[in-house]
Amino acid sequence: MPQATIGEFAPAKVNLALHVTGRRADGYHLLDSLVIFAGVGDRITVAPGPLSLTVTGPRAKDVPRGEGNLVLRAAQLMQVEAAIRLEKRLPAAAGIGGGSSDAAATLRALARITGRDVPGAGLSLGADVPVCLGGRPARMQGIGDEVAPLSGLPNFWLVLVNPGVEVPTAAVFAALVRRDNAPLPPLPRLADAAALGHWLAAETRNDLEEPARARAPVIADVIDTMAAQPGCHLARMSGSGATCFGLFDGEAEAEAAARAVQRQGWWIAAAPALREPPAL
Repeated sequence: MPQATIGEFAPAKVNLALHVTGRRADGYHLLDSLVIFAGVGDRITVAPGPLSLTVTGPRAKDVPRGEGNLVLRAAQLMQVEAAIRLEKRLPAAAGIGGGSSDAAATLRALARITGRDVPGAGLSLGADVPVCLGGRPARMQGIGDEVAPLSGLPNFWLVLVNPGVEVPTAAVFAALVRRDNAPLPPLPRLADAAALGHWLAAETRNDLEEPARARAPVIADVIDTMAAQPGCHLARMSGSGATCFGLFDGEAEAEAAARAVQRQGWWIAAAPALREPPAL
């Protein structure tokens, strides 16, 4: 049981590129993804007490409270009793790893308290948990079990937009026409956000975007609206959707775009791309 209260930030995960490269005999898909984290997210606080979870924040109603909750499962994986508070700000089931990032933040907090390693890097909790555990730019491969940190990315800002529709991940994967796509090419040295956006658009893709668009056509509206904003170097969907992102040079351009794309029912946030999870 922890002896003091500590906090961890649970940033939004963004798939700048996501290639589906195969499927194993057990049905798990093989991925090759360039993952970064944005400076907007949820917050986890861990304090002494029996195992419990309190959820606050503007998105609290979206969080399941039962045994399947990933934050509680993370505590059980670490075999630690603690009173956990989740301040929920990210939309759920949105393609930005909200639940996985919350679980990873819980694992980081409990690992700090106990000095223990996280069993299996948290993979048993979900494919996105290992990369979220690191909270840094990375190339994620396999079923999420292969995570290689990346350095050398330029500074840039993102505008994240979720149109308020849920796109079931399983349905998106099931609708894939092809599952043996080419992997990511090597990441070149990129001087700035414009170069990054150009390389991503020319050499990479999100293989889940087309089936997600077919299921939720509003995703195309979000991408087209974002792409039309001044200074947007790339507009694309993250993960299995429905959150999309625009890539910008800096704060001023991103904040202006975030104001311009406001729509009723859309969740919108401008945030920097993070180098590492900020300490709380």
